[in-house]
Order: sequence, then C-alpha cells, then structure tokens
Amino acid sequence: MPTALITGTTGQDGSYLAELLLAKGYEVHGIIRRSSSFNTGRIDHIYRDVHDADARLRLHHGDLGDGTSLRRVVTKAQPDEIYNLGAQSHVRVSFDQPEFTADVGGLGALRILECIRDVNPQTRFYQASSSEMFGNACRVAINEDTPFDPRSPYAAAKLFAYHVTRNYREAYGLFAANGILFNHESPRRGETFVTRKVTRAAARIKVGLERELYLGNLDAKRDWGFAGDYVRAMWLMLQQDEPEDFVIGTGETHSVRELCELAFGLLDLDYRDFVRIDQRYYRPTEVDHLLADPRKAREKLGWRPEVRFEKLIEMMVAADVELAERELRAAGKPTGVSAAYSAPVAALAQVVPRPC
Repeated sequence: MPTALITGTTGQDGSYLAELLLAKGYEVHGIIRRSSSFNTGRIDHIYRDVHDADARLRLHHGDLGDGTSLRRVVTKAQPDEIYNLGAQSHVRVSFDQPEFTADVGGLGALRILECIRDVNPQTRFYQASSSEMFGNACRVAINEDTPFDPRSPYAAAKLFAYHVTRNYREAYGLFAANGILFNHESPRRGETFVTRKVTRAAARIKVGLERELYLGNLDAKRDWGFAGDYVRAMWLMLQQDEPEDFVIGTGETHSVRELCELAFGLLDLDYRDFVRIDQRYYRPTEVDHLLADPRKAREKLGWRPEVRFEKLIEMMVAADVELAERELRAAGKPTGVSAAYSAPVAALAQVVPRPC
C-alpha cells in the first residue's frame, strides 16, 4: 500500500486529493494545525477515528512554520509521496500578513525538503506553485518558460518555494516537482475567495438572506478550473519517471464580471442590481489577466480538465443554494428555491474526482 502525506489536508485541494488517493488504495496522512476549534469540515465525510488501526486516513498535528513537528510527522508516516498544499493562500490577505505568508508559503517548502533529504531522499515531493508568480508578465497564454513577475507577498513566497524545489532537485537528486496551478475552484472553496464569494452571495440574495455583494475589480480575468480535476494532475506528476514542472489550467479566461453574470443568471437574477464596487477589495498591485497554456501537461501527463467553467459555477451555485436553504430551515423560515432549481444542476454539487 503506497503512503502519502498531505499538508493543507483540510483545505479545498487537500480534501479532493485525499479522496483521490484513498480511491487509489493509498494510506493517507494529513497534517493539520492545532487550534482552539476543529476545521475538518471538508474531510469529515471521509475521516474516521484517528486511533482506528484500520483507518487509511490519519491526521497529525503539525505546522509548516515548525520544522520539528514536520520532521516528527515525516519520520512517523514514512511517506512515499509528499504533497505540499499548505499555505496562507489568500492573495489580498498576504499584503496584510506578509511575514506569515512568506514563512509558511516559502520557508515551509524548504523545511519539508530538508526533512526529505534527512529522513528519506527517495520520497517524492510535490510543491503547489501558483499562477500568481507570473503576475502581469504576459498577456498571452503562459507556459513553463514564461518569465515570472510576482505582484504580491503571496506570489513572492510561492516563487521562493518554486525555486528551492528546483534547487533541491538539481543539487540533491530529489524527485521534486512543481505544479504551477492556475485558479481552481469548487463548492469547498473558502468563502473569502471571489468565486465562492459570488456564488454564495447569489444564493443568499435569492433566498432573502442578503441584499448586496461588494467586490473589487470586475474586469480581472482568470483561468478558472475545477479543483477535483487539478488534484489528478498533482498525482500524475509524481508518477512520472523523472521530476518536472508543469503548468496546469484550462486554457480559457473569464472575467469576474462574467462570473457574476453567470452565477446570478442561474438564479434568474441580474447581478447589476446587487453587485457594488468597493475600493477596499482592490489589491495594492493588481494582476489583470492570467491564462494558462497546459500543452505540456496534456502531452506528457495525458491530463485534461473534465469540468468546464459553466458547469463549475453551476456546481458551486447549487451547493450554495442548498447551504442557504439549510440556514433558512435552521431559522424556521420557509424554503423552496432549490426545489425549483434544476435537479441535474443540484446533482453536480456531489461531483468528485474520478480515479485515473
């Protein structure tokens, strides 16, 4: 039975990756930070008692800012593969917490690589890099050879992690690969990220729980895909004969304005009646356009996204309508939006990545 260790297990990507690896017969170990409250909502449906000797998903307390805890977990789990998905991943927040973002997102990768080098150099390592590293470097499709232009502390931290991963691959012969993932979303996306912020607000406005939605730059364009598709690419990178770096995206861009139009339109609403612009949501340095050229991933990994942008947003809206109606029921208020909402669309909320 192969063994994998995931940092950021309780996040969007970590939960989908854990599902995928478990479906493939892995024993999965996850690192979670100790806090005053539990934050395992995204994996509760697959998580069994950590003390169950037969459980194939085991959680360990650790932190990317604490090299001692990382070494303890790596030594105990003895993983064949490590997927480093943990980070302070909100770009706007990185301007408010630059040191924390750099420590966890940048030095965290270095700490894991040092653990691998000392504990078991045969362990394969995946580093979650980001399209934000490219900034405004290019207005055309971005590939693995496009120059970097980080425009935020988050992007700068990810760029350090990217380069140190390459350095350890070349200096010590480690199997260390970077996945340069463009924006990927799902119903499990955090509520402060723009896609989820929009779909959640549309659902809550539809049922009367909210009246307005405040956003920043509606003209910013992103290459948005489904997180469940992207974790397949992560796994495929660690199954190759040689470690390489790959750009992962759909090859299509859509603006925040298009996102709003689609999400609200699915609920027979006009976003212009509800969306307000707030300068507080603009970044100090904006990235206006990000578009992936994933040809290398198609050719070498055989990877292609399966969920298109429109289906992704339908999936997210359906899940948020269901969530909003649960809030209404909890408050003893009448519901009925999801009953009128298309059943096939609602069923999409249950989409999970299929084993390759």
